[in-house]
Amino acid sequence: MAEDPRDWEIETRAVRGGLMRTEHGEISEALFLNQSFAYESAQAADERFAGGPGFIYQRFGNPTTQMFEDRLALLEGAEACKATASGMAAVQLSLMGLVRAGDHIVAGRALFGSCRWILSEWMPRFGVETTYVDATDIEAWKNAVRPNTRCFLVESPANPLLEVTAIGAVAEVAHAAGAKLVVDNVFATPIFQRPLALGADVVVYSATKHIDGQGRVLGGAILGDAQLLTDAYKDMHRHTGPALSPFNAWVLLKGLETLELRVRRQTETCGKVADAIAAHSKTKKIVYPGRPDHPQAAIVANQMTGGGSVVAFDLGSREAAWRFLDALEIFDISNNLGDAKSMATHPCTTTHRSMPEAERLEIGLTEGWVRMSVGLEGAGDLVRDVSRALDAA
Repeated sequence: MAEDPRDWEIETRAVRGGLMRTEHGEISEALFLNQSFAYESAQAADERFAGGPGFIYQRFGNPTTQMFEDRLALLEGAEACKATASGMAAVQLSLMGLVRAGDHIVAGRALFGSCRWILSEWMPRFGVETTYVDATDIEAWKNAVRPNTRCFLVESPANPLLEVTAIGAVAEVAHAAGAKLVVDNVFATPIFQRPLALGADVVVYSATKHIDGQGRVLGGAILGDAQLLTDAYKDMHRHTGPALSPFNAWVLLKGLETLELRVRRQTETCGKVADAIAAHSKTKKIVYPGRPDHPQAAIVANQMTGGGSVVAFDLGSREAAWRFLDALEIFDISNNLGDAKSMATHPCTTTHRSMPEAERLEIGLTEGWVRMSVGLEGAGDLVRDVSRALDAA
């Protein structure tokens, strides 16, 4: 009797999910670097274009990309996955596929800067309005609903101050309004949080982050119910061209094999780094989902199984934050996260630079905040590096 991959443990899914071997019996997944595919006959081409099994064109699908999609879907507990060329391509596609001119979106106001740009600058060009709310206030979600509301968007934990939203409660509000809930799960990863199981309709990832996790390629993914992904995204994905490169898909497949190991190790170390930051006299405030003093600690305990690899803290001023960053010797100053190498950034002048100051202040992002992504280096080395830099702050 054949094994059902859905019954496998998460570690097995990460290594063997979606595997398709050629007649050569290769162990490492095959990399299909080709744009198009040949057909045995004109009738075979007709049947494939009519929706029959097989591949047509790289923009529509590719064997390597499909293996990545199938494996990530297994990890997420989703029926289907659609891979994209970047995380932001996934975010835009996830929204554009659910709305049209005259529709309305409700979004948590704590979002990555590029996500805010899409909602505030790009979507209005096509007649779609957005209302931003405090994502931790369920009444605010309810009060923002309009008759034409079609989509809710939330990051949880959110970038950069790690605000956590009660996904199940927000999903109930969205569904009562006839809207779909899209959750950006990049900080938690499928290892620590399953938004679909909590009631979300769509999950998006920047696979550039933990899924690759080694600073190599860009990638993104949209996951959810198979019928929803077909209805909302299939044609848009095919015709507008945000397809994931097969080479990038292959790299991301290899990243999935070690995702669980890396994320758990990074999270263990991040907890130690966060404790060192919290204990230092220069720290004005710290936010880490793995600590009991997180503002939404009860929600974290209910829907996450780990705190993740990112911590944020306030040093009071831009000058102190920059002195801290410049004093680091092991951590790199970089705006990426989820990497094997530890990184730190100043959100106000990097990831959230495009946000007007008033909007940054709405989410509590003042110039003293630093966001750190903890990698795979030794915990003792990272704690020493951070402590020394805090002294210099």
